Amino acid sequence: MAPESLTAIIAATSGMLFDFDGPVCDVFAGHPAPGVATELAAVLAQIEATTGEQAVKMDDPMKVLRLASCAGEEAVSRIEKALTAAEVSAVKAAGMPVPGAMEALRAAHMSGRKVAIVSNNSAACVREFLALHGLDQFIDQVIGRYPNHPNLMKPSPFSLRRAAKELEVSASACTLIGDSATDIEAAARAGSMAIGFANKPGKAATLAEAGGGVIITSMITVAEALLMPPVIR
Repeated sequence: MAPESLTAIIAATSGMLFDFDGPVCDVFAGHPAPGVATELAAVLAQIEATTGEQAVKMDDPMKVLRLASCAGEEAVSRIEKALTAAEVSAVKAAGMPVPGAMEALRAAHMSGRKVAIVSNNSAACVREFLALHGLDQFIDQVIGRYPNHPNLMKPSPFSLRRAAKELEVSASACTLIGDSATDIEAAARAGSMAIGFANKPGKAATLAEAGGGVIITSMITVAEALLMPPVIR
């Protein structure tokens, strides 16, 4: 049964926004993120050696993309292109959707709410995965990383505000389900609600500290809350 606090936030939600990597897909399950980061660092080193040396120490591809900004527009463009290609390849090897994700997306769609994926990953890789697993039928919009502008990735509220506009739903009536502090922070900055997905040990505390008042440990819980009949007062 869905917790009462989760039920309340779902009842106030017209637009369901799902982060991608974590709540829906384990993007780098088949192609581990540290290896992708190393590949991107090598590309960056060809453009600007000093920045490339800094990137070698990173195990997160997104951090390499953010760092590329220090080396100029060409660096950002090349890393963006390489990362998008790596992500598309990775989701093909990622395996099945996160347990409960399919049920949650289907329930959000069946409930009559507008549904969007809002991700720091590329829209191309999100669409590839959704189509591969037949999830695209439940999605109204895919809001991926804005190309060549890593500064607009979450925790920036840019993607959430864009999603609200595309869905034609007030940002205050949107709820983002995310598994990182940056998701929770982005939702707060956009004026939206947030549900923290604690999919790993210790994450609940991190998400709560970031401001996530509602924390779940299973996506099935979201599906259950979405399918509950409205309370008549």
